[in-house]
Amino acid sequence: MSKKSVLVTGAGGFIGFHLVNYLKDRGYWVRGVDIKDPEYQASSADEFRLLDLREMDDCREAVQGMDEVYNLAADMGGIGYISGAHASITFNNTMISAQMLKAAYDAKVQRFLFSSSACVYPQYLQDVPTVVPLKEDDAFPADPEPGYGLEKLYTEKLCEYFTQDYGFQTRLVRFHNVYGPLGTWDGGKEKAPAAICRKVAMAKSGDAIEVWGDGKQTRSFMYIDDCVEGIYRIMRSDYSGPLNLGTDELVDVSGLVDIIAGISGKTIHKRFNTNRPQGVRGRNSDNNRLREVLGWEPSIHLSQGLIPTYAWISGEVKARAEREAGIEHIPTIAAQ
Repeated sequence: MSKKSVLVTGAGGFIGFHLVNYLKDRGYWVRGVDIKDPEYQASSADEFRLLDLREMDDCREAVQGMDEVYNLAADMGGIGYISGAHASITFNNTMISAQMLKAAYDAKVQRFLFSSSACVYPQYLQDVPTVVPLKEDDAFPADPEPGYGLEKLYTEKLCEYFTQDYGFQTRLVRFHNVYGPLGTWDGGKEKAPAAICRKVAMAKSGDAIEVWGDGKQTRSFMYIDDCVEGIYRIMRSDYSGPLNLGTDELVDVSGLVDIIAGISGKTIHKRFNTNRPQGVRGRNSDNNRLREVLGWEPSIHLSQGLIPTYAWISGEVKARAEREAGIEHIPTIAAQ
């Protein structure tokens, strides 16, 4: 192959699907790998293989002939999912992450990017809504999100050791809450923006929707276009330490509902349920190091990115309702 060949694992998932499109647009030959096909649209990858990356033989098959690896494969979901499946998530992700790293090194891949998470940050730094933005160095002393966050933090160190001991070029991305079209929006693995979009889309004006927690917990959210741009820039950089990838636009969950309700044009009331999982009280990204390394940071505001996100999820809600009613539906084309 004359083009640089890259592997995207997790290519059947939300971020991986969009990253494949991004890399294809820039002239790469792309192999996508996942345990499942993309749910909403066919992959644009030059080659798509269904493999179980918990198996070493499948990892070796995935990396064969690749110049670079973007390892996004993971067992993950929203707070309701990751707080209730510690054993399976930790086991699955440990097997995927460690074996993909070793397989890529053995195959003499030039660069390996590991998708980490803001869940690595200590819970004791995230116990108030008015949280101080989290810097990369704040990860230690460690107290990560149980299960999912613990594995991510461990694998970051494993990548660091492969770089220190073997000279293997690794890149580490700590995602902060990514949202956008073509992502999971129901079924239990969806994250807050998608769940709220779904609830608002299903509601009539004047209805109340259930909001997990008291609505005062805070987060920052990054639109998918900024996410894939950032991933690519980090891979191309010469920096091997962990980098936050998120916005520093802090919003509470109640405010997130208000933004989505405003986009929908509906009057939406909130019914808070403090018995449901809600995660840490506050989390925000400190982007100083990202700006220093890349001279760039995510720039799409939440109110802007939620417009196409809500439009797509609302269309999916309508399509499902029409299918259940036996009505033929003409799908809309999602924004890329």
